[in-house]
Amino acid sequence: MNAADTAWIMTATALVLLMTLPGLALFYGGLVRARNVLSVFMHCYAIACLMSLLWFMVGYSIAFGPGESGLWGGLGKMGLNGVSADTLSGTLPEILFFAFQMTFAIITPALIVGAYVERISFGFMLLFSGLWMLLCYAPVVHWVWGGGMLADGGIFGETGVKDFAGGIVVHETAGIAALVLAVMLGARRNNTTPPHSPGLVMIGAALLWVGWFGFNGGSQLAADGGAAMAITVTHISAATASLTWALWEKIKFGKASLVGIVTGTIAGLASITPASGFVGPWAALLIGAVAGILCQEAVVMVRNKLRIDDTLDVFAVHGVGGIFGTIMIAALGAGSWAAQLGSLAIVGVFTLVVTVVLTIVCRAIIPMRVDVETETNGLDLTVHGERAYDITS
Repeated sequence: MNAADTAWIMTATALVLLMTLPGLALFYGGLVRARNVLSVFMHCYAIACLMSLLWFMVGYSIAFGPGESGLWGGLGKMGLNGVSADTLSGTLPEILFFAFQMTFAIITPALIVGAYVERISFGFMLLFSGLWMLLCYAPVVHWVWGGGMLADGGIFGETGVKDFAGGIVVHETAGIAALVLAVMLGARRNNTTPPHSPGLVMIGAALLWVGWFGFNGGSQLAADGGAAMAITVTHISAATASLTWALWEKIKFGKASLVGIVTGTIAGLASITPASGFVGPWAALLIGAVAGILCQEAVVMVRNKLRIDDTLDVFAVHGVGGIFGTIMIAALGAGSWAAQLGSLAIVGVFTLVVTVVLTIVCRAIIPMRVDVETETNGLDLTVHGERAYDITS
């Protein structure tokens, strides 16, 4: 065990949890109508609790168990079987590696929340999120990070897919699942109301930015120069994408908004995530510069051209950003085109199929969408019996 590595990953674990609680909750909560803000908080908080237990019971084993098929890790580590304070994973206590990866299993289904806020039933959300994490997210983790079929020595030969911190594993899977759910759920009955609190959106985005240092820097699994470089390129990409998003918004609409610039931050963070362990500062600047414009145009495409009510633009920002960053690894010579594009295709199709099937199964058990009265009055008071603001907006 290396004490410095252990101390850093303990810190990184806390930073990644900060991304969901409270970062993502505030970011998403500020973007919805005031009558639905508590429901968004509830979704993020409940997902964090449920995914923690499912990851402990079986998710970690599926993702990082000793399975030899290349498809999943098996059930040998269910309930942390064989894992103690003295068990090592590289230079880290395995229990710490488990906890670090648990925070990724929390935030990935939490990202999908942004696609269905203001109209989904709470029971369906919990059932779907739990099954999706186990049957979609955890197998993909094994394929890419757990020595499975897409890793080095897998179906793409000695050089497998390069995904440092989750461009495919986190952002592509969450983005595609979000798009599928938005289509199958249908649009909100009122989807023209602006965000009720841009201030909360900014605070949430700022917490996400800080937490992302643990997300990307922690994925080095060591306290070394590689982790420092991952943090640096993460910051450069985020800063650049924030400015290019704001500039593009100014050119197109005459004004640069606070919600716009912080959404650009998230686009830059998502885009650099898969590449953060393989590129340097100038490449990060390029990735961020393109991401700020590319993801903004993806928002326009999904909303206005495809007419899909992905409420908080999960696919356009996270999905497109993660896919773009994964492709840039090959474009910048840090990975093979076959492995990068092939893995994106395989995971994309798998995520699409699993999400459609799970949605059909779950809505046969629990209603997927709230009724008209509940949606009109807001989920906070109707579903959870609480109200954040004494206003009617």
